[in-house]
Amino acid sequence: MTATALDIDTLRTNGQRLWQSLMDLAAIGATPKGGVCRLALSELDRQGRDRVVQWAREAGLTVTVDRIGNVFMRRAGRNNALPPVMTGSHIDTQPTGGKFDGNYGVLAGLEVVRTLNDHGIQTEAPIEVAFWTNEEGSRFVPVMMGSGVFAGAFSLEHAYAAKDAEGISVREALEAIGYLGDEVPGAHPIGSYFEVHIEQGPVLEDAGVTIGVVEGVLGIRWFDCTVTGMEAHAGPTPMGLRRDALQVATQLMQEVVASALRHGPHGRGTVGMVRVHPNSRNVIPGQVQFSIDLRNASDALVDQQVAEVFALAERLQAQTGLSIRIEPVSSYAAQPFDAGCIDAVRRAAQALGHSHMPAISGAGHDAIYAARLAPAGMVFIPCKDGISHNEIEDADPAHVTAGADVLLRVMLERAGLAR
Repeated sequence: MTATALDIDTLRTNGQRLWQSLMDLAAIGATPKGGVCRLALSELDRQGRDRVVQWAREAGLTVTVDRIGNVFMRRAGRNNALPPVMTGSHIDTQPTGGKFDGNYGVLAGLEVVRTLNDHGIQTEAPIEVAFWTNEEGSRFVPVMMGSGVFAGAFSLEHAYAAKDAEGISVREALEAIGYLGDEVPGAHPIGSYFEVHIEQGPVLEDAGVTIGVVEGVLGIRWFDCTVTGMEAHAGPTPMGLRRDALQVATQLMQEVVASALRHGPHGRGTVGMVRVHPNSRNVIPGQVQFSIDLRNASDALVDQQVAEVFALAERLQAQTGLSIRIEPVSSYAAQPFDAGCIDAVRRAAQALGHSHMPAISGAGHDAIYAARLAPAGMVFIPCKDGISHNEIEDADPAHVTAGADVLLRVMLERAGLAR
């Protein structure tokens, strides 16, 4: 069957089928509170992988696995010499994860394929659905491991050597579940890449908007800060003679937040971990250790936030005589998405009649690494109350369908109709 322009304009995914697939996959590793625990490369991950691969083969897709366990499920095009238009995400979860994070992106891609099959539509370029290994980083680090190895961000040997809390390595875990593939990571071409995802934040829901047109992913800088003063008795020591590490540390903590507010709208500043020593009610704190998490939409902006925090640290050290040590932990560059892909998502949402707005991702996704290799874009839908990485994570079925419909339209545009 050759689809007409009218067919494409009226083409929609089967939202009920997509929703049922999400619920079926969520049953593997289901938790009592309605979430999912399916850690990367565990036995439950094997079961989830096997289920998705089974569905792919039932849909007529060919399946390949690379040496880091990334899985690629291909629907042939008329011209298979063309690089595939790819979509995907991950199916590993947090220990107390939800039904949608990652899983939605993989199963929405599968639903795109099923819809094309239903209507007998052949594309010019092949279409692929991928799921990437260990995106969450809950069992093994680094996060986004499979796509990172694929993009050359770190070596296969580095990933293989990573171990979980029980001393099991990534390579051992891949072998144990039967997903240590043969294909060299990165030897798999990508023509363009799209990833549909729940927002994992409250912005779309707060705005009452269905589709987030994702323009990029925030750059991230993580640091550990240690402020060292002197413990002393809280009663006999006058205020002017104290070397209170906590009071100095709190000024720095406030600057982390203030710098993010100064560099809006996408500035982020978070202190998520604090250790106070000796943590006693009537002892002046002698040492405080805390985390610093700074993010923004461009590397220049996040670097400016970093500079402002460091500048205050220098001033406080000079004023108080206390030692302030700030050590880098990790750094991720901001990743803008391809202008053409962004425009395709925007036009698809518009054509489908869905409310939409520009969005930025504050969380990392496999699309970050895919974007290093090919034009890439992302589609966000709201999640209930902005909650994710939580067993109560939820999404509206209508939004789930809307995001899949946008994905279908942009992938068809990129892959082209066979002539």
